[in-house]
Amino acid sequence: MQWELLSDRPVYLQLAEQIKLRLVLGIYPPGEKLPGVRDLAAEAAVNPNTMQRALGLLEQEGLLFSQRTSGRFVTEDGEKIAEIKKQLAKSEVRQFVSRMGKLGYSADQARALFEQWSNEEEGGTEE
Repeated sequence: MQWELLSDRPVYLQLAEQIKLRLVLGIYPPGEKLPGVRDLAAEAAVNPNTMQRALGLLEQEGLLFSQRTSGRFVTEDGEKIAEIKKQLAKSEVRQFVSRMGKLGYSADQARALFEQWSNEEEGGTEE
């Protein structure tokens, strides 16, 4: 999974969001040790201090925890990870509805279109 960083928001927040997504997707499973700060920073092509800030934020949220000499680990709290998954999905839906609103669709119209397209995809038909 590639790191995607834009200039519209602070990089550390974007890194934190992308790590959350990796937790939800199981790329970093519950209880697993994360790669070191320098390794993650090199992978994302960011300053280690920026990555450290993102990881610190995730620790504050309870998604990661540190063991003094062993590094950082993903929480084993499945409910916490499920909640993050729900929050990410909610954010995606808000963005979708917002974009559809810019196209002139109401939330109800956007929902109807989504259901129509979803049914078409499940049925194997394409427009």
